Amino acid sequence: MELTIFSDEHFMREALKEARKAFDAEEVPVGAVIVWQDKIIARAHNLTERLNDVTAHAEMQAITAAASAIGGKYLTECTLYVTLEPCVMCAGALQWSQIPKIIFGAHDTKRGYARFGNSLLHPKTQITGGVLETECAELMTTFFRERRK
Repeated sequence: MELTIFSDEHFMREALKEARKAFDAEEVPVGAVIVWQDKIIARAHNLTERLNDVTAHAEMQAITAAASAIGGKYLTECTLYVTLEPCVMCAGALQWSQIPKIIFGAHDTKRGYARFGNSLLHPKTQITGGVLETECAELMTTFFRERRK
């Protein structure tokens, strides 16, 4: 039996599929997937407009779905792939979930958690930014450019 190891780019492309769903629904196009043992256990995208809920970010939706999938609130063996650097709210939720690895696409210099330092995340969390950054950033740029016409 051959073992398939997926790359960070593979899972970020899956998160981009979610972001495109958000884009098509006129939501800010952020998508996320949570992976456990090389399997996607949660998929989500922003739902803030649809749910009229400012906390309905892709990461928050994914955390809830992943916790349900594994039957526990701590995601200690999971990896989050998200198309945009998490905001402060999502970083706090990710800290509480104890997720050990976060991989994001585009940096968010205005609202991203990094403006406030890595202390918002769990101390053992590994962070990688810039995976498929161009594709992730272009989707956001297109979304906001179309809204400002």
